[in-house]
Amino acid sequence: MALQNIGASNKDDAFYRYKMPKLATKIEGRGNGIKTNLVNMVDVAKALARPPSYTTKYFGCELGAQSKFDDKTGTATVNGAHEMSKLAGLLENFIKKYVQCYGCGNPETEIVISKTQLITLKCAACGYVSDVDMRNKLTTFILKNPPEQKKSGKDKKGMRRAEKERLKEGEVVDEESKKVKKDVKKKKGQDDEKRASKKKSGGSEDEQLSPVSSQADDDEDQEEDDGVQWQTDTSAEAAQRRINEQLTSATSEMVMLQNSSDDPQTAPRAKDTKDKDSKSKLKKRIFKNSETVAKDQDLPNVEELSLHNKLVKDFKACLKNGLTPAELASIVHSKDSPMQEVFSAYFQALFDGISKGLAKEVGKKKLYLAKVVHDEASQKLLLGAVEEFCSLAGSEMGKEVSLVLKTLYDEEIVEEEQILGWFDKGISKCGTGKLCSVRKHAHPFVEWLRNAEAESEEDE
Repeated sequence: MALQNIGASNKDDAFYRYKMPKLATKIEGRGNGIKTNLVNMVDVAKALARPPSYTTKYFGCELGAQSKFDDKTGTATVNGAHEMSKLAGLLENFIKKYVQCYGCGNPETEIVISKTQLITLKCAACGYVSDVDMRNKLTTFILKNPPEQKKSGKDKKGMRRAEKERLKEGEVVDEESKKVKKDVKKKKGQDDEKRASKKKSGGSEDEQLSPVSSQADDDEDQEEDDGVQWQTDTSAEAAQRRINEQLTSATSEMVMLQNSSDDPQTAPRAKDTKDKDSKSKLKKRIFKNSETVAKDQDLPNVEELSLHNKLVKDFKACLKNGLTPAELASIVHSKDSPMQEVFSAYFQALFDGISKGLAKEVGKKKLYLAKVVHDEASQKLLLGAVEEFCSLAGSEMGKEVSLVLKTLYDEEIVEEEQILGWFDKGISKCGTGKLCSVRKHAHPFVEWLRNAEAESEEDE
């Protein structure tokens, strides 16, 4: 059976996971009794997770012809002779209106009828609720024949069992790690005791063997120290060297030193007063010149920029210079700073200034993210960067976390296991099993991932 991607916008994606069989039709009868038999309508409706009576009725409403679906035999017919291409186009319209999510375009939605007799589509991936246009004739048929609700009791029980087993395994691992740590501490204590005993025994032997040499060394040190006068070097070169060590390059160039040998009035002064005066003058000049440099060059009063802002500035400069994603990735991994800080700055440099539509921008710049991520550790760093960026941007940006995670998952930049691990780690940090900040908005997508995994295990 030939399969195709669900949705016309995904027809060129060879790795799209949602498939359905191609619609097959057959014209039967003659004259006024001619009919178009929708041969595989049951299989198509099953792939779309919709009753086959909905699709058959939709064809009849759009074509202005009588349609019928027999529940016992599973046959779907529409009066009149209709071309297969026309019926395929109507099926695509049905998918857009009654199957795909209006927010993310995912076909894994559920029809929900409210108390006020309004039809909505609830997306299992991003949690978005789409309002269906109630002016179509099919909506009255759906209200009279509501879809059967899925029995999710088995899935919930399976999820609870899996969660209990995971917690038990975690407790066993924690106990084993504690035992290992205790054994390591004991070994370290024994090694320290052995080393201390060896040092004591070695020191006593050295003292017994060479008492004369130690006394001679002490006498030589005392003779060398006698007659030595210690003082600070107040020459211009030494002062300039100290300035360069304590100040930045911008302020050290502004400091002007005066050579004591050039001024004849300062020569007869004593050494102590000379040192005090030179130090006080040097401090005054340093503060004055640092203030002038800060005013002239708009420097933050000799304080350096934070590490995060420096990294963001560097990455933005690289983007302006037109570096390729591979070149940027090599620069990211060559930084000596903490990698979480580097990834957060890199993500901010890519998407700084975006207030809405972050998921679309992530899809456009997917190459810049894919080149940086090459293992599980880098996937975790990228998820941390996304969380930090959305939390700093505000609550409006936090609502797009599910769409951003879905884009990263669909583009195979971040794996399913890493997303679930990142989500569970946030719950363990908060304690009490509550969700923190950005992870609240990511909860619908995570639940969708877990349900999909459970369904795949049942199928296997």
